[in-house]
Order: sequence, then C-alpha cells, then structure tokens
Amino acid sequence: MGLGQAWRGAPPAIRYWTLPAIVTAFSLLLECAADAGRLALRFDRAGISGGQFWRLLTGHFVHLGWGHLVLNVLGLILVWSICGRAFSARGWCLVLLLVLVGIDAGLWFLDPGLEWYVGLSGLLHGMLMAGILALLLKGSRDLLLLGLLVAAKVVWEQLIGPLPGSEGLAGAAVVIDAHLYGALAGIAAAFLIRADRIAPI
Repeated sequence: MGLGQAWRGAPPAIRYWTLPAIVTAFSLLLECAADAGRLALRFDRAGISGGQFWRLLTGHFVHLGWGHLVLNVLGLILVWSICGRAFSARGWCLVLLLVLVGIDAGLWFLDPGLEWYVGLSGLLHGMLMAGILALLLKGSRDLLLLGLLVAAKVVWEQLIGPLPGSEGLAGAAVVIDAHLYGALAGIAAAFLIRADRIAPI
C-alpha cells in the first residue's frame, strides 16, 4: 500500500489534522537545531542576497525559542479548529504557498530595513483570513465577526503597534508587517482558488 492510499484510508480525523501535524513536526525538527539552526534558516536579508534562498521557506518555521514555538503551534491548532474545513488538502497547500510568497515578497520589497524574521505568525494570519473568507463565500456567516476582528487587529497594529503583551509573549519585537502581508495574501488566495477552481472548497 502506497502512502497516498494509506492516507486516503486513514480515519477522517487523522486526515483532517495531517497538514497542521506536518507543519508542527517540521517546526519542532528545526527548533531542535537550536541557535545554530535558527541563524542558518531564518529569513535573513543578507543571506538571501547571497543566494541562500531556502531561507524564504524555512524562515517561517524556525522560532525564537521553545516558548515562541509553543505559542505559534497553539495558534495553528486554533486556526485549524476554526477553519480547517474551508479547503481541501490540495487547496490548503496552495493557500500556504501563496501566503508564504506574499509574506516573503512584502518583507523583501516593502520592508528593506528588516534584516531578519522568524515564526509562523504571518502564515497563521494568512491561513485564518483565507479560511474565514472561503467559508463566508460558501454562505457561512458565523465567522463574519471573527474576520472583522482579525482585520481590526491588523489595522490596529499598523496604526498603533503590536497588541499589548504580544512582544512579551514572543520574547522579541513583533514584525507586524508580516501579519499584514499574510492577511492580504490569504484574502487573495481565497479569491484565486475560488475563481480559478484550482481546488475544491
């Protein structure tokens, strides 16, 4: 039996949680590399300029430490519990790809002063906005308030700064622009997937 057949034959609950489990496992693996791995894998402008393009991917999955990682994994579980049903597995993979590209492009071209970045928070904002919008477009109105609250949070961060206490929880300065780019990319991803029928939602 191949991996694809095994996955399709797995209980629905296991298949439902496969993607967040993979993201979590990848992040845990990278965190085991400690400071050396963090320095080698983070989104780093100088490194990327020197041809280390893997950082455009891995930078989103390394963290400042175990506390930062646990905080983001809890956020991932919450996001998935809310809107994991919004897309098929293939659709979610496309959302992740589009949001990653959107954040990287935004940080690279619009934040030239940013030297480095780590963490899942930008990706989580993108996933949440994509999932909420996809469910709203399918006729579900129960997440409208949450979508407005997330949008208000992003606007607050742009106008006033990080939410009180967020930097203390993260253990460093919060890169609020990653949240903005992630949210905008998530909105675009939801419309693109729906409009082009790239994947069922």
